[in-house]
Amino acid sequence: MTRASSPCIRVCTLDPETGLCEGCGRTREEIGRWYRLTEEERLRIMAELPERMRQAFAIQQDEAE
Repeated sequence: MTRASSPCIRVCTLDPETGLCEGCGRTREEIGRWYRLTEEERLRIMAELPERMRQAFAIQQDEAE
């Protein structure tokens, strides 16, 4: 079984409103613990990231309008 790679794209800026990394969508805690998480935990988080990013950007766009 291959291990889930990191979703990091080297745009490491935490959004102060959402608490999510603007590059990958992970929380500060997830970033810090990433290599200590189980494979199952990593895969679960990776599956959640696209929706997290959609929601975070939707919130920011709504506030800008």
